[in-house]
Order: sequence, then structure tokens, then C-alpha cells
Amino acid sequence: MAEIIQRDGSWAFDGSTVRITPGPHRSVALFRQTYGEVAVPLEAVSGVVYEPERKRGRLRLRLREGSDPLLQATGGRLPDEADPYRLTVDLDRSGVAEYVAEEIRQALLLEQTPKEPATAYLLPGPPVPVSVRSSDGTVSFDGTQVRIDWNDTSDRVKRATGPRIIAVGDLAQVEWLPNSGYEDGFLRFVTHETVFSKLPPEKDPYALDLWGSVRRDLLTALVATAVTARLPHPSTRADGRHADRPRPLDAAGPPAPRHPAPAPAPASDHHDVLLRRLRELGELHREGVLTDEEFAATKAAVLRDF
Repeated sequence: MAEIIQRDGSWAFDGSTVRITPGPHRSVALFRQTYGEVAVPLEAVSGVVYEPERKRGRLRLRLREGSDPLLQATGGRLPDEADPYRLTVDLDRSGVAEYVAEEIRQALLLEQTPKEPATAYLLPGPPVPVSVRSSDGTVSFDGTQVRIDWNDTSDRVKRATGPRIIAVGDLAQVEWLPNSGYEDGFLRFVTHETVFSKLPPEKDPYALDLWGSVRRDLLTALVATAVTARLPHPSTRADGRHADRPRPLDAAGPPAPRHPAPAPAPASDHHDVLLRRLRELGELHREGVLTDEEFAATKAAVLRDF
């Protein structure tokens, strides 16, 4: 067993798995603490490096392309402090860090781990159900559908369309950009019908506009990753195989939602809500808040829900 324990967290390698645990110290990023322990199988690793610096060093684990839904969902845009595959190492522990890195390298060499992109996710992503409250609304995912409930501060267009519920089978992809503190981010759920939508995130009823707490909004990557893990793997989308179906889960199927789904409302209630939302959208269009394109897209979104 090769192991290193630091305030930032710990790495333990037993010859087949690199077990990464975030540290409990308050300096450790909220995202890493929430994401929790990560068990990386050796077959998902492409390399490891220790980077010594003047005051402290860093261990970095490099994963094979296509092996991890977190890296797929975030596209390498996670800040360094939130990256679970990075460990800050005190200078007096550099020797231990080099030893751990060398043990992983030797195992990769002995096992002849493939270097080419993976054709299936080798890590599971976060467990479901998962729910995150962001600056624009609360997004939840139970393994089968995404639900977005807007905040009072959300754009009038979004509040007029009401809660957004999207089945995994309707999704083409998930797009995520973090809130940097200088520029807004977004979490967008692209369906097969909205793939060509040009609405900005603040008006798109399928997107969360991330403009508030950087620390809190970063947690939306948990939902992006959980959904990505249940979409077709990029390798199957690239050659067209099963591109319109979600990736199969294990034999047990997705975990059940924590709470039973509410009973459907009577048809008359749905009709009343539909008419009210359409009237609100019409008023926004007449007042010039919505362009013709935005009005058509949001109207279509409301009608699809009914």
C-alpha cells in the first residue's frame, strides 16, 4: 500500500485502485468535500506526475479520455482547488509523494494499461438523487429525470414557463460553464428538440444562469456529472450507435427517487396553468421583453410540457 495523507486530502494506492479522499479542513474546496471519496481503477489512469514547487508541490492524476463522467461534463473547466485529481503536498512530504507516483507508474507499466480513449465510463459519477440550489434555481436529478424549480430572482421568462422537467431519454447533452466571479456561468440541458436553440442562459428555460456565489454554483457540476454518466458515452455518439437512447445502467437499474412522484394534477388544472403561462408569455412579447425568436422558443417549451 502506497499512501500519502495531507491537509488537502489523502491518496492510497493498493495496486489496482487509487483511492482519493478530500481533507476535512475548511480550506478544502466545497465541491471536493461534497463530491466525496473517489475510487479510480488503474485502467482509468493514463499517468501521474508530482510537480515540486518552491513552498509545496502537487500530485496530479491524469485519466484516460472518456473514462470519467466528471471530466466529460466539466470539460477541464473545474478550478484547480476543486479538482479531485490534484493533491497539494507539503515540501517535507515530497519524498512520499514521489514514492506514491512511482508506485502508480510501475503498476501502469506492469499492467500495460491502454492509452487510447475509453469506450465506456470507468467511474460512476456522483450518486443520485442529487439536488443543488444555485443562484438561478434548484436543479434536481433522480436518475431518470431532471427538474428545475426557478427562484424568485430568475428571469420573468423562466418563471412564466414554470418548473422544467426533462426525461433523460429526451436529452442530447449537458453543457456546463462555471461561474468565474468575473463572468457568469451556466448549466444547460440540451434536448433533441432544443439542440439548435440560441437563447441566452438567462432566458433559456432549459438552462440555469450561474451568477451568484461561485462556491455554491460550482456544485451544479454534480448534477451535470450525474446526468452525463447516464447519457450515451461519447464514443457511441461519435459513430452514431445508440445516439438516441440513454446509456444502460447496471442490472439493478437506476436508484429509486428518495420520494414517490406526486400524483398528476387534474387535466383542468393543467389547462388553466397552460393558459396562464401562455398569457404571461404573450404579455412579455408585446412589452418587448421577448424577441420573436425567444417568444416562439419559450412558447414551444411550455406546450411540450403539456
